[in-house]
This record gives sequence, structure tokens and C-alpha cells, in this order.
Amino acid sequence: MGPLRIQGRRAYDPPSDDDGMRVLVDRLWPRGLRKDELDLTAWDKDVAPTTELRRALHHEGLAYEEFARRYRAELDSPAGRAALQALRERADGHVLTLLTATKPLERSAVPILIDLLPEGAQGHP
Repeated sequence: MGPLRIQGRRAYDPPSDDDGMRVLVDRLWPRGLRKDELDLTAWDKDVAPTTELRRALHHEGLAYEEFARRYRAELDSPAGRAALQALRERADGHVLTLLTATKPLERSAVPILIDLLPEGAQGHP
């Protein structure tokens, strides 16, 4: 597998020439955006937090540290590990831009995914 450069961006930010593969990592489509506006390579719902965990963070006031712990546990399941591996393989040797509608970006799933994807990842949000 080739080296990856991974970065995170908000789905509402305009595409950039240095985005490489653009992968939406939310379970829900970003409100107010048409599908052609995102210029996506893929929409990877399998690596997104579960609906229950997303609701706990955004609607029930779950602390981000607890969200991160639970999300890492989700990704450590067989299905989560398989989803991460599929994303690694799809992005092999490319720049990978993980997109989310979450604001602020640093309190989203993106930093956790960047940490869990291959070592040597650059471009933490």
C-alpha cells in the first residue's frame, strides 16, 4: 500500500485542487447541498459513527472525549475494521480528503479517522 496524505475539510467548503480523493464520512447527507456540489469520489457511510452515537454527540450533549472513546470502539469491531481497511485500500497512494458537515471540524469523526488510518498521515485538521 502506498503512502497516504490525509486531510479533513467541511463538506460546505468549496473543493480544492489539492483534495485528491474526496470522501464524505457522514451517515447523513449534508443539509442544503446538492449531490453535484460535493465533487465526491465516494460517500463512505460504513466508517461514519452510528446514528445513536451521532445523536448523543450533537443532540444529547455527550462530551467529545466520550464520543471519541465510543467511536473508536465502534471502529474496533469487525465491521469497523473492515470499513477502515476498505477506505485505506481505496485511497492507496492518493491524497485523501475526509469530508463532514460537522462544525467545528475538530469535534467531528474526521480527526479520529485520520488517527486510525495508516501511520504517517499528514494534514490533521
